[in-house]
Amino acid sequence: MGKRITLFLLTNILVLTTIVIVWSIITSIFDIGPSYRSDGGINYLSLMVFSIIVGFTGSFISLGLSRWMAKTMMKVRIIDPNNAVSGQERAVYEKVERLSRAAGLSHTPQVGIYPSHEVNAFATGPSKKRSLVAVSQGLLDSMDDDAVEGVIAHEVAHVANGDMVTMTLLQGIINTFVVFLSRVAAMIVSRFVRSELQWIVQFAAIIIFQILFSILGSFVVSAYSRHREYHADRGGADLAGKDKMTHALHSLKAYINRAEADDHTNDTAIQTMKISNKSAIFKALSSHPPLEERIARLEQR
Repeated sequence: MGKRITLFLLTNILVLTTIVIVWSIITSIFDIGPSYRSDGGINYLSLMVFSIIVGFTGSFISLGLSRWMAKTMMKVRIIDPNNAVSGQERAVYEKVERLSRAAGLSHTPQVGIYPSHEVNAFATGPSKKRSLVAVSQGLLDSMDDDAVEGVIAHEVAHVANGDMVTMTLLQGIINTFVVFLSRVAAMIVSRFVRSELQWIVQFAAIIIFQILFSILGSFVVSAYSRHREYHADRGGADLAGKDKMTHALHSLKAYINRAEADDHTNDTAIQTMKISNKSAIFKALSSHPPLEERIARLEQR
């Protein structure tokens, strides 16, 4: 269930890249040289200040766009509590509303369902008041009522814990180093070409290095996300009850086991959830720890 992190990281990379392109166009049109350049070298203090401004600006823009991006990319259908067209929609909204009150939230998050066969759910949004909890149609079709409530409680716990804001602050720090290091690396690369080509080489190198360093930074974000999943599991257990939260994790594990056992399934969503023989890199980029560990920790409470 890594939609929240995946969408945030993708948005962040796109925002940072856009900032670089727009800034480069502006400086080119108005002939404004970057303030961190000095006599053909680099003023590292000025570059660090520039990196902090751009890094945190990109991170907070990504946070601000997170709910809109999630709804757009996942085609989330927002449930109107006053005009729910089915009993299933009303049941999902009522669960989110009740669990949000139990979590002490002053506002019920937007609640939505998105059309997908995958068994998934996510929570996102720039603040507790402007958050979104969305579940897939596949989850509603595959899990029983108690398991669905456990999953929703887990997502509401993410909102109540303010995980998107803390993730944004962490991403801002990572962005700062991404912006800083990409410009240092680009400056070094540009020195190996003729002077008339240096500007275009440096521009291209900044974008390439920024994307590469952002991908490397996602290892740190993913590691932090795995850590926060345990907290959300405990929060979900407090909200819905330990039995329902544990049942939800066992249900998800059973679903994945069926997916791994079915080597001839035509269901694309099931194929993508197969987890056998994961590489070390894939595990390091995973936003969630293994279900076995989550279940064991929760059962030990």
